[in-house]
Amino acid sequence: MPPTPTAAESREQIEPLLSVRDLRVVFELEEGTVRAVDGVSFNVRAGQVVGIVGESGCGKSVTMKAILQLIETPGRISRGEILYRQNGARPRVLDLTRLQPRGALMRALRGAEIALIPQEPMAAFSPVHTVGQQIIEAIMLHASRHPDGRSISRHDARVMTIELFRDVGISMPEQRVDAYSWQLSGGLRQRAMIAMALSCRPRLLIADEPTTAIDVTTQAQILALLRELQRKYDTAIIFITHDLGVIAQVAHYVVVMYLGSVMEEGPVDDIFHAPKHPYTKALLRSIPSLYGETRMILPVIAGALPHPFNRPPGCPFHPRCDLVIPHRCAHAVPRLVPVGLQQQASCFLYHDPAEPA
Repeated sequence: MPPTPTAAESREQIEPLLSVRDLRVVFELEEGTVRAVDGVSFNVRAGQVVGIVGESGCGKSVTMKAILQLIETPGRISRGEILYRQNGARPRVLDLTRLQPRGALMRALRGAEIALIPQEPMAAFSPVHTVGQQIIEAIMLHASRHPDGRSISRHDARVMTIELFRDVGISMPEQRVDAYSWQLSGGLRQRAMIAMALSCRPRLLIADEPTTAIDVTTQAQILALLRELQRKYDTAIIFITHDLGVIAQVAHYVVVMYLGSVMEEGPVDDIFHAPKHPYTKALLRSIPSLYGETRMILPVIAGALPHPFNRPPGCPFHPRCDLVIPHRCAHAVPRLVPVGLQQQASCFLYHDPAEPA
């Protein structure tokens, strides 16, 4: 019989590790105000992989930058909360939107508790320092910031880095630890980036399209590696991509975004086998099937993503939707409503017709 979970372990399973609530990020430019993220809400639980999908320009990466407080000027978080449940001797819930981006607490959280795998590792690594030096520095820096006051010697940090290289499948780690990023192939650079992200055993890992710039074979290896490491370290992962095939392989829960808003969310099986929102259905129809007819023209989503300065009123997807409800979708914004046991969709098709807009 498995051991009975303690109260702390039960709370860990029930309460989300990260809770994003009504997040709004705006960029105030001379041409006008861009609402890059417009009321996004979702939860990430410990050990869970949450996939965020959508077309380019829908606000996926900006949402992740907001979590890490890395929004560049003139952007700013105009509204909402990002609640992170911190463990330790005295557990507490932090609202990351209230922390100073360059403050000591936010700098201590980045890397140590919330880590990032960027889209392009070649731009993330310094070309004038070895890959090993950069990971060793990160390990020593976050160890010095630990509340227990512990410290790690450079020799111990190097041993840990070599072991990390071995964990992520880098051959000859003793030699590769002294290599520069430009001496490594794309797949090895991505593995080294994953090693850096895992160097401090973070509780939450954000992977921003980590398989975009690598070939298909290496992509499959990286996905298998992330699944293995997620199980080994029980790390929660937010996986950002526009590739639904990747999401089907790695995610437990899916958030579908369009023009800065959440269109639908739910468990991965529900999203792929019983999609509710017209946008989700259109995305899935556009994926080629192994069992489809040869030379068949794939369905496409009509129109194009609106210009940031010319957002449509009402539901952001209504100009491209083939199930649009006249005089309703163009004048009001639908809210997320339950459409299943764990599934929600932002669409008037699932609202009460008598409900006021």
